[in-house]
Amino acid sequence: MKSVSFRNKTWDVAADLHLPEGFDEGGKYPAIIVAHPISSCKEQTAAIYAVKLAELGYVCLAFDASTQGASGGPGRYLEDPATRVEDFRCAVDYLVAQDFVDADRIGVLGICGGGGYAVNAAMTERRFKAVATVVGANYGRISREGDLSPDAAIKALEGICAQRTAEARGAEPAITSYIPRSQEELEATGIKDVDVVEAVDYYTTQRGRQPGSPNRLNVVSTQAGFGFDAFHLADQLLTQPLQIIVGGGQAGAFGSYRDGFELFDKARSARKNILVVPGATHYDLYDQPEPVGKAMAQLKTFFAENL
Repeated sequence: MKSVSFRNKTWDVAADLHLPEGFDEGGKYPAIIVAHPISSCKEQTAAIYAVKLAELGYVCLAFDASTQGASGGPGRYLEDPATRVEDFRCAVDYLVAQDFVDADRIGVLGICGGGGYAVNAAMTERRFKAVATVVGANYGRISREGDLSPDAAIKALEGICAQRTAEARGAEPAITSYIPRSQEELEATGIKDVDVVEAVDYYTTQRGRQPGSPNRLNVVSTQAGFGFDAFHLADQLLTQPLQIIVGGGQAGAFGSYRDGFELFDKARSARKNILVVPGATHYDLYDQPEPVGKAMAQLKTFFAENL
C-alpha cells in the first residue's frame, strides 16, 4: 500500500493505493475504487475490503472524501452530496492516468453511505464497468426521514437555514456529531436502535476508531442532503452489472436493508444480484470476519465475472 492523492477542482484528495502481491508497474491490472461510509475514513472498513480485493489481484484505491479525513476541500467536515459524487469521477481520472491500470476494467465498491454515492456516480461515470455496494445507504432518504414525519425534515431545514444566516453574518461554523460521542453519552440518550448502538461501538472504541474519523459534521453542509436521492434515475441510467450486499439480521435506523432492495428493484442493470448475509447487522459487515468473508466471497465472483 502507498499513500497517493488526486485533485478535485483546486484541492487534493488523500487516498491509499492497495497493490496486489508481486505488483509489477509494467503490468496492466483491473482496478476498484473503494468508498468509505458517511462519517468514516479510508483506514476503517474501506481498508478492510481494499486489502482483501488487492489480495485477489486488483489495484484498489480507497480515498477520504473531500473535506474529511486527510483530504482538502472548501471547509472541513462537510457532507455535501455533489462533492462526494465528484470525488468518484476524480478518482477515476487518477486511475486512468496510471500506466499499470487497465482503463477498461475499473469497478467501484461503496460501503454504507459510500455505496449510495457510488451508485449515484456510476449513473454518469461510464468508466465504471461494475458497481457493488455493501450495506449501501441512501443519504438523502436518511436526511429526510427525521422522526419519520415530513414536518421533522422541514423543521430541521429551517434550523439549518437559520444557522446559515448566522454564519453569513459572521458567526462561527456550527459543528455537531454524527452519533453520540461515547458509550456514556449513548446511554444518556436512551437510544436503543441497533445501528446507532453499533455505530458508537465501532467508531468510538478501539474496534474501529481512527484519527481521520473524528465524528464531526458541519451543520450547514447537511442542507443539500435533504434534496438528494442517491438512486434517482437508476431506472434509466444505472446499466452496469450491479452487486448489492445487505445484512439479514436486525434492521436499524440507517435503513441499508430496505435501500438495498429498493435499489435492486429500481436499477436498470440487466445483470444484478442481491446477497442477504444471514444474521448480519449493518456494522457486522464493516469488520466482523465471518460476515465480511461471506461478502467477499460474493464480491470475488462478481468482479471476476464483470471486470
